[in-house]
Amino acid sequence: MTNIQHLFDLQGKTAVVTGGAGVLCSAMARMLAAHGANVAILDLAGDRAGALAGELGEHAIGIGTNVLDRASIEAAAQQIMDTFGPVDILINGAGGNKAAATTGSELSFFDLPPDAAQWVFNLNFLGTFLPSQVFGRQMVAQESGIILNISSMSTFRPLTRIPAYSAAKAAVSNFTQWLAVHMAQEYTPAIRVNAIAPGFLLTDQNRFLLTDKDSGDLTQRGQQILDHTPAARFGDPDDLLGAVLWLITPASAFVTGVVVPIDGGFSAYSGV
Repeated sequence: MTNIQHLFDLQGKTAVVTGGAGVLCSAMARMLAAHGANVAILDLAGDRAGALAGELGEHAIGIGTNVLDRASIEAAAQQIMDTFGPVDILINGAGGNKAAATTGSELSFFDLPPDAAQWVFNLNFLGTFLPSQVFGRQMVAQESGIILNISSMSTFRPLTRIPAYSAAKAAVSNFTQWLAVHMAQEYTPAIRVNAIAPGFLLTDQNRFLLTDKDSGDLTQRGQQILDHTPAARFGDPDDLLGAVLWLITPASAFVTGVVVPIDGGFSAYSGV
């Protein structure tokens, strides 16, 4: 049997993770460090990024960065260059939603403030677009690189209550395909662009949307999700790591422009 372990080697590579101090992306940062990569953790919460970098050791740095401010991203890019050299891997993990852009008992669709919808769209789409510009330019100069975006289940079928978030993540998936083709045709096929679409992960951020705070029982929304997930469980941040490692290493050398669901079968199930 051919030994393919070398295809997953990250030794000496430099990886940037935006939103790197968050629940999902901190797990990715730890995985990158464990596989020998230099890791730059970019997050608006610079103190949390620095704390995680300290945990990971001398081959990690944390930088307070606003992914909606090109000057902030460029300053981070220069610091990374001075510390580790050129960037090989960019994981665009910054994103999120907010209550003011969510329909429900307090706000109908007709009452959602435009500035809230704009904030959500900008964070998810422009927060992917701008780092891809800054670090993509470096990749073009070195004629190689990998960009991994974070999409969502709401890309395939919009989820109820979160119109701005669903639209923004659909834009991220579309942009992933566009940028993969653009980089390959205009510059070099050695720059690959893909995305993952996480399913429903039970984290501290959404635990009490999916389970009752007092009893721990599933909420109605949590039960609906499990009823439509063939794996019959919520995901865990570590469930993402195998696919992430595959997409950012030579193991996926012939893969570009795809959005990979990591969802326990949610996107495959019709409900019947």
